[in-house]
Amino acid sequence: MKLLTDSQYKALLRNGELRKHFEKEGKVEPDFFPVVKLFTPDASCTWLLTELDPDDHDIAFGLCDLGFGCPELGSVRLSELKAVRGKLGLPVERDLHFCPGKTIGDYADEARAAGHIKA
Repeated sequence: MKLLTDSQYKALLRNGELRKHFEKEGKVEPDFFPVVKLFTPDASCTWLLTELDPDDHDIAFGLCDLGFGCPELGSVRLSELKAVRGKLGLPVERDLHFCPGKTIGDYADEARAAGHIKA
């Protein structure tokens, strides 16, 4: 399974370009809704991604939860996610049924309080 569909890839890139524009203009950065949820089916890792770096399309930004009880907003390389394997050797998968109900900031606040992403 591909980590991202073509439409998700385009949406992530569009969000990255929008963030870059806002930064350049000195405006408040947008609080995007996640575009995609990735997870390890045989481990406790979850990523809610909102954007791609317009200068390096391998770098995604979002809420990252590696299962240690301290989810955080940050960047991750898609190429590294493709190489990740869980305890049983299963690759990272895309949640086909994920439908975001709030912004990444709201997911982050909730995840910090709970110690894990609740999505």
